[in-house]
Amino acid sequence: MKIVLMADNRKTELLVNFCIAYKTLLTKHQLISVYSTAKYLKQAVDIDVSGLNVDYLGGIEQLASRAEFDEIDCVIYLRDAAAQDNEVPSDLLKTCDMNNIPYATNLATAEILVLAVDRGDLDYRNWLKETKVS
Repeated sequence: MKIVLMADNRKTELLVNFCIAYKTLLTKHQLISVYSTAKYLKQAVDIDVSGLNVDYLGGIEQLASRAEFDEIDCVIYLRDAAAQDNEVPSDLLKTCDMNNIPYATNLATAEILVLAVDRGDLDYRNWLKETKVS
């Protein structure tokens, strides 16, 4: 599974703690993030996260494009509900909605999502990709 890991500035430490708690589960999958977050997670948690070599806004656009073409399987984006600038990532989340890609925007739903991935509840996404190619 290709899992996107992101967080608003005030939620970055929460994302790090989440990744520490679920490191064993996350390392079984391909992890993707914007460059700065990927670098930070690699240093803080020692997990392999592919970083997009663009700025934050460009990274969001690339991730939204990947979601549009079913190149990601789920998104964990810990949002700061109090932040005023949440419109940019909403493009990614909107694309996920349009393409039936599950996403989590808070710690509770992130835990549910990562446990569902581990149980195999999202394995249907692999089947969908195989049927599109055929």
